[in-house]
Amino acid sequence: MTKWTTASIPDQTGRIAVVTGANTGLGLETAKALAAKGAHVVLAVRNLDKGKAAIDWIARTVSESDLELQQLDLGSLESVRTAAAEIKDKHDRIDLLINNAGVMTPPKQTTADGFELQFGTNHLGHFALTGLLLDRLLPVTGSRIVTVSSTGHRFAPGIRFDDLQWERSYNRLQAYGQSKLANLLFTYELQRRLTGHQTTALAAHPGGSDTELARHLPRAFQVALPAARVLFQDAAMGALPTLRAATDPGALGGQYYGPDGFAEQRGYPKLVLSNQRSYDLDLQRRLWTVSEELTGVTFPVLQGATA
Repeated sequence: MTKWTTASIPDQTGRIAVVTGANTGLGLETAKALAAKGAHVVLAVRNLDKGKAAIDWIARTVSESDLELQQLDLGSLESVRTAAAEIKDKHDRIDLLINNAGVMTPPKQTTADGFELQFGTNHLGHFALTGLLLDRLLPVTGSRIVTVSSTGHRFAPGIRFDDLQWERSYNRLQAYGQSKLANLLFTYELQRRLTGHQTTALAAHPGGSDTELARHLPRAFQVALPAARVLFQDAAMGALPTLRAATDPGALGGQYYGPDGFAEQRGYPKLVLSNQRSYDLDLQRRLWTVSEELTGVTFPVLQGATA
């Protein structure tokens, strides 16, 4: 069977793609690949200096790339609202929203709104951004929302609704896992609410990718990291599941893509399954309701779609 690579991406000319966290790692490679196929790519980044460097790098490697820089701090709902408004002012349509940005296993921190940093950034920030941009996606035939999760979703015993912000105790790996499980619960519930619309929601994970995202891993993991790198792949390979979910004409709403190698750690993208907990309908709906309450962002056009 032919392996799916960036050469498999159909022509993206005329399409508008918003990629969060596009200044480094997986997001940068995703933005580069979409630009190389002709898309107008909005690099939504927290640090504008790093964003400018990313645009310069893509422009040097992709001739005639069509790029735009947008400031976005997913750890601030005010920033999310501002960014969404600015994107909508510039664009009357969005074809692809790639919810890629994230943080992994930092020491206990909170967002500007008081949320645990991983849950607030990885899930709530993207939940709010998606809701605020949705009206630019819904009218567009073939538009997609792709949210990047992780095999780390398996670290989470569930969603700690009684202590979502980890105020009683903090386990950085489980908190990361909770945020990545939330990404999947959100994707599956969103797709169900999108039934009958032209927009679909999918998820992807990069496997073991050698990026700077691992810089906050606990010391025991850091010690083992050099030896474990033989199991990892570079960011360009790690971005392939996201790119397939975003552009493969055969990809369907509600699907989840990851590497085809051992334990889904490396390899070419294929359709994979998340853990059983992620498919729990009651859990999906409860998280959705809580996320609307915490962010103040609703998806009014989709209300009642899951009744």
